[in-house]
Amino acid sequence: MKRVERLHALSEMLRRSGARGISAEQLAGELEVSVRTIKRDLDALENSGAPVWSRPGPGGGYGLAVGGSLPPVSLSPAQAVALLAAVSAAPDAPYADLAATGIQKILDVLDPKTRARADELAHRVWVNSRPSYSRAIKSALEEAMDEQRVIRIRYTSGDESTTTRDVEPVLFASMNGQWYLVGWCRLRSAMRWFTVSRIERATVTRMACGGHTIDEIGEPPADARPVHGRGQGAPRSTSPLGAPSRP
Repeated sequence: MKRVERLHALSEMLRRSGARGISAEQLAGELEVSVRTIKRDLDALENSGAPVWSRPGPGGGYGLAVGGSLPPVSLSPAQAVALLAAVSAAPDAPYADLAATGIQKILDVLDPKTRARADELAHRVWVNSRPSYSRAIKSALEEAMDEQRVIRIRYTSGDESTTTRDVEPVLFASMNGQWYLVGWCRLRSAMRWFTVSRIERATVTRMACGGHTIDEIGEPPADARPVHGRGQGAPRSTSPLGAPSRP
């Protein structure tokens, strides 16, 4: 691991340790370097403006001050291209447009050398992925989920019947390359899975959702997890997910 990547990983570990802190020995073990190297890296972080604190003695360690400001995020060229590739290859994913905008903001503040290396590496990654449904529908679904408002959809099911539904959005789910809107269908008075590519029209209403939760959907599959970015499994609920319910 290069030093810039190690410093970034170190700052994230300090952030996650919270008020309890983490020892230099633990940091060294996680990053597979010596304690001496960790202490040099901690000094470098502190000199760069990171609010690093230390607590000596048994049970002591290092952490980041609550409410303190961190230096600008620094990515390696490979990390920057990984973000670009992930978003470019999944244009159907919820909030993909916002993700692309966020990545561009990060790229704009990279140092010129790192940005040039990222641009060169990006030319070595090709994708050919096109959205399978309209941007207007996608934006409406995202808005309804974000603001927890009822969305009115015109939906054609697998048997080709078309209905108009008022749905309270609960979550987006991706299964076998297909995106679903999972929510409380007011027409059926039940939780339903709607294939996003079968939604022909979507309008966000002014009606607030009624408070239905993920627990009502059931336990996620063993290989599914929320996209919180921490590499942990999804929290488990008390009821099984089973097969997606047909609208």
